[in-house]
Amino acid sequence: MNVITDNWDVWAEGLVGTLILFFAGGLLALLLGIIVGAMRVSPIPVARTVGSLYVNTIRNTPLTLVFFAFAFALPPLLGLRLTSEVSLTLAICALGIYTATYVAETIRSGINTVPVGQAEAARAVGLTFGQVMTLVVMPQAFRSVIPPMMSVFIALLKNTTVAAGFGVVNLGAARNYLSERGANQMLVIIWVMVIFVVLVLLLSWAQRALENKWRVAR
Repeated sequence: MNVITDNWDVWAEGLVGTLILFFAGGLLALLLGIIVGAMRVSPIPVARTVGSLYVNTIRNTPLTLVFFAFAFALPPLLGLRLTSEVSLTLAICALGIYTATYVAETIRSGINTVPVGQAEAARAVGLTFGQVMTLVVMPQAFRSVIPPMMSVFIALLKNTTVAAGFGVVNLGAARNYLSERGANQMLVIIWVMVIFVVLVLLLSWAQRALENKWRVAR
């Protein structure tokens, strides 16, 4: 336990950094994923093409390369100086944009579970495509994709460690900081694993709670 008790500052800063990356990146991924998922099933060919291009391009690109683009290619184009705050913001954008592709596909699969007749009935009474999606289709789609959506966010949580290689403080960087203090690196890695297991268990508990609350009656 000395690895933790003697280095509270490093562990606290790393945990806060991980949670910021997770929640901010997850919110961005959810908002963008919903939009792209709707584009993927849109009756407008251009929207479907753009959505498909975005998903297939970003999803098939390694996350590390996405981080490289945000860390080294984007700042010079925008004239940004890589401070800790800028690096954190860019890392959130990289995680959110990458994870949004998986959110979009999960949303699309949920949309496909909604009977077509419901959307047709909604359009028959005069609702627009946007109203059909927000009022009829999306509420049902979300209820049916809770387990796969939670799997996406668990993957996002673990992917936050990639940001450590780009100067962003999080749990993935704890080993580097504590090695300078002479801490046992194997113990540090084990404790990082334990913390991530606890966080994943909390997400699994949240998944079960949401499933029980929003279970779809068959």
